[in-house]
Amino acid sequence: MSRVSLLSDLLSSIGARSWFLGDDATRRIALPELAGLCHRLVSSRGEASGVRLAADILKGIRALDDADAERFFAILADDFGPDAAALREAADAYASAPSPATLSTLQRLAEPPRQELFRRLNLAPGGTAEIVRLRERLLPFLRRDRERLGPVEDDLRHLFQSWFNRGFLLMRPIDWNTPASILEKIIRYEAVHAIATWEELRQRLAPADRRCFAFFHPSIPDDPLIFVEVALTVEIPASIASVLDPARPVLTPEAAQTAVFYSISNCHAGLAGVSFGSFLIKQVAEDLKETVPSLRTFVTLSPVPGFAAWLAGLSPAGIEKLEANEKQAIAIVGEPNWTANTAKVEAARPGLLSLGARYFLRAKRPDGRPVDPVARFHLGNGAMLNRIMHVGDISAGGLAQAHGLMVNYLYDLPRVEQRHEAYATDAEIAASRAVTSLLPGRGSAMKDVA
Repeated sequence: MSRVSLLSDLLSSIGARSWFLGDDATRRIALPELAGLCHRLVSSRGEASGVRLAADILKGIRALDDADAERFFAILADDFGPDAAALREAADAYASAPSPATLSTLQRLAEPPRQELFRRLNLAPGGTAEIVRLRERLLPFLRRDRERLGPVEDDLRHLFQSWFNRGFLLMRPIDWNTPASILEKIIRYEAVHAIATWEELRQRLAPADRRCFAFFHPSIPDDPLIFVEVALTVEIPASIASVLDPARPVLTPEAAQTAVFYSISNCHAGLAGVSFGSFLIKQVAEDLKETVPSLRTFVTLSPVPGFAAWLAGLSPAGIEKLEANEKQAIAIVGEPNWTANTAKVEAARPGLLSLGARYFLRAKRPDGRPVDPVARFHLGNGAMLNRIMHVGDISAGGLAQAHGLMVNYLYDLPRVEQRHEAYATDAEIAASRAVTSLLPGRGSAMKDVA
């Protein structure tokens, strides 16, 4: 699309496109008029009229089909950005005569009007949730045209980092007595280990050795932002099946020594990249340490979502340089139903664990961080890569994503900040001897097999 304003083109090309606005079912408005209402909202002075106008705009946006939604985001990018000429003049004035006054003018003109638009849209009832959904709609278009729509995304992310600041979030326990409307959302939002029935949900919430905690925002009080499911165990479990087994013996909290964070689910795609998961894990760990004094170990039981794709992407020349047991493992996991054959499972073990160590410790992005997104999250939180587990998850999803591998990240609370700083500053991966010892050779760099 052209970078010039779309308003005049839209008036002629899509003037017939319309939707219902407000409470009057006969009131119809074209997309260009919606842009006009946005301009009115940004420049309006009355709060009461602004609330109604914001509500009408959000209703109009909600009714857009995908084509018009993309055009609307283009309008936000083109017509609600800073005034380039005025900004240049203010920058020159500040450069010539730095002062609080010229700096204030520069800062005011540098802020895009669309940021004020989003703030005023937030005045509407349910506005915060609507704007989160607005960003969710933006993300697919952003992948197609980041250069143009990137500034709109930047403004939304900037506002969300303030609106969803940890200081505003409320941590609440989720249990079997939580209102059904919230429990339904837990079932729907579970992103790691699907919950198929209410009975499965009860097994995760009701027993004495199970916990669940969620963050809520005061503006969205009945809709969790993120939640974590916790199993209280004696030892670190080797598989997710043992954690979710409904026939397992229920442990009394006093007998538990380990808290296992086995599922962490972000609930809203519109909040992707707005990090509050680290705060949730650390607060849950601190709270559990106080309420269950017998706990000594805090670990995750995490998926490895990129391992299978990384392995499939190795070049033939790279595969040729692998160890014999690694090549054998690749051949075995390529066979159908290999996990049903105990001999094949054991034959694949050393090679898969070795490949897993390569993946976590040597496969890096250009910025030096691990390619695995879950690893980046936990290592960035200050956790340590503690153990890689063979056939930890042999569900269809676990085999498709990771050939059954799972991993523990250890949260050693006194050392979390130190490890966080080392990772943030130098991309240093904290890993246990149990993990580093799996590497096939200290001199075998990952680039040699990529």
